[in-house]
Amino acid sequence: MTTIEHAAEASIEDEAPKRRRGFVFWIVRYLPAEIAGTAAMIVAGLAVTFWTDHPAAIAVAALLGEFIGFYVVLAISVGLEQSRLGVSGRKLVAATFLLLVAEFGAAEILDTLLIRPAALLLGVTLLQDPVWGLLAGKLVADVIFYAVAAGAFTLTDKIGLRRRAAKEPAA
Repeated sequence: MTTIEHAAEASIEDEAPKRRRGFVFWIVRYLPAEIAGTAAMIVAGLAVTFWTDHPAAIAVAALLGEFIGFYVVLAISVGLEQSRLGVSGRKLVAATFLLLVAEFGAAEILDTLLIRPAALLLGVTLLQDPVWGLLAGKLVADVIFYAVAAGAFTLTDKIGLRRRAAKEPAA
């Protein structure tokens, strides 16, 4: 079983009484996407340095690279989670998109429009090496992002949104 499959499986709870999620659950859920996002951020940020050393250009490229790398992995993970619940076809695509928006929408708006660009720009500006600047900015932004995203995941699970798509009749 791949790491992405483990992450998808970890997000599906059985009907046993709900317990508070531990640190391992969150690591399994988000680490594969973090690794992909971080790698894409560094590659995109460094690629821009071939054309310019302007901190804002490096930060924007890194932001876009991280966004793509992170959400490709999460879309696969959430899609696998939903397919294990019996969702398929167009409904699978719709459920995956809905769950990603529900889990990350508020965090992503705050993160993409304000926190992450400022943190990446500040990191690249203050630290001489763009790699260390990007990593420092990412770390600061991630703390805030995950505080919001983990709360949203818990809410979508508590209200049954994660299981609802599998129970609705196919359209």
